[in-house]
Amino acid sequence: MKTIDVLGKFIVTEIAAERDEKSLEPDEDLLRSGVIDSMALMDLVLFLEKTFGIEVEEEDLVPENFQSLNSIVEYAERKVANK
Repeated sequence: MKTIDVLGKFIVTEIAAERDEKSLEPDEDLLRSGVIDSMALMDLVLFLEKTFGIEVEEEDLVPENFQSLNSIVEYAERKVANK
């Protein structure tokens, strides 16, 4: 599976499950729409670390890295490439 598919599935099924979303637009603002809040961000960070074997640093917890599905994918792929 592609990174975008893995992350999209996790967000839809685990983070946005109560919203009954079936899919996300790659550039949808997940922070502004409330899909990702502070608790969801922690779940997402744990998922990223476990799934991709990366360490999400405190300084990485900025909106630019978690704004949209595309930005999360770019962040994860960048971290994996720099392991």
